Amino acid sequence: MAAGLPALLLLLLAGLTAVNAVTAQAGCLHAAREAALAAARGGDGSAAAGRAAPPGASVTVSVDGNRVQATVRAPVRTLGGRLPRVTVVATAVAAVEPGAAEGSW
Repeated sequence: MAAGLPALLLLLLAGLTAVNAVTAQAGCLHAAREAALAAARGGDGSAAAGRAAPPGASVTVSVDGNRVQATVRAPVRTLGGRLPRVTVVATAVAAVEPGAAEGSW
């Protein structure tokens, strides 16, 4: 019983860290979609992603022809604090809409 408690605590911390990482991944995906859609419409994709991104996230928006690609990266702190941070990344792509202002990205 005494040997099982540290193992149980380790599994609990690993599970909570995984849930935290999945939540951050979902937030990054939502922010990347918002950024790609805003930039495809001629708006500021970075500002749109900043409103939806998890804390500490970095946003990259690039335009290649008629495609907009937005990438959001966010660090996830591991529970326990002694392990290195995990970085989650999400990318979304959208087609540039006709009539969108050129060069407003």
